[in-house]
Amino acid sequence: MNGIIFDIKEFSLNDGAGIRTTVFMKGCPLRCVWCHNPEGLSPHRELFVKTKGCVHCGLCKKSCQHPECQGLGRCLHICPNNLVSAAGEVISSDELAKKLLKYDRLYSLSGGGVTLSGGEPLMQPEFCEELLLKLSKISTAIETSGFADEAVFRRICGLVSFVYMDIKLMDPQKHRTYTGVGNSQILENAKWLKKSGIPHTFRTPLIPGITDTPENLSAIAAFVSGDSWEKLPYNALAAAKYPGVGRKFLYSPENPGSESLESE
Repeated sequence: MNGIIFDIKEFSLNDGAGIRTTVFMKGCPLRCVWCHNPEGLSPHRELFVKTKGCVHCGLCKKSCQHPECQGLGRCLHICPNNLVSAAGEVISSDELAKKLLKYDRLYSLSGGGVTLSGGEPLMQPEFCEELLLKLSKISTAIETSGFADEAVFRRICGLVSFVYMDIKLMDPQKHRTYTGVGNSQILENAKWLKKSGIPHTFRTPLIPGITDTPENLSAIAAFVSGDSWEKLPYNALAAAKYPGVGRKFLYSPENPGSESLESE
């Protein structure tokens, strides 16, 4: 089975225990105004152009015959400063598993493994399931928003060693305003996870003026109720990646409610 990913980070130390390889799955059903991976939002392969350093020579806009460039409107190979690339790689579960398992001894020695992140891995449940079954001899983890059908959520969570799940906002209207979706399904899945016996940690990104308010954090603390809970700092560098995929960064720490959600 084929899936689509937009990055693989080897020797990662921030996505679970030990030394890990993190696979970033492409596609996400949420549209968080602060998202720090805009290249992971679309479920399709897309153009990524770094604007800093561009000399506007126009070479990349000339037609080419490279198969990997077709449909993107640019040549990925001709830029003199290597600023043009594709966000998204179609890969089979066999090929990806082979890449990930080459460090199996290092995972074992460090207590690490493989983490599926995104984007949202649960947007590609069949691919994730097939991949995780091929990785069953090593430790695996998933980072998820929890916005998924309950059967999908339970099936995939049951295949990993550890689950990291976001609880961003408890107020349903604010959740919809700032992420584009409601949170009822997320909270139902989180309740199941709490009772499942699957090792897990809930995470809250601390977005100034949105998720870091005393009211929201108190509500999340009451919901988490003693389970492991991490508060993640805001990534101030996120905005720089948005022009590369033709998106507008909607969040401003100085005025967090100033923009409405971007529609696709």
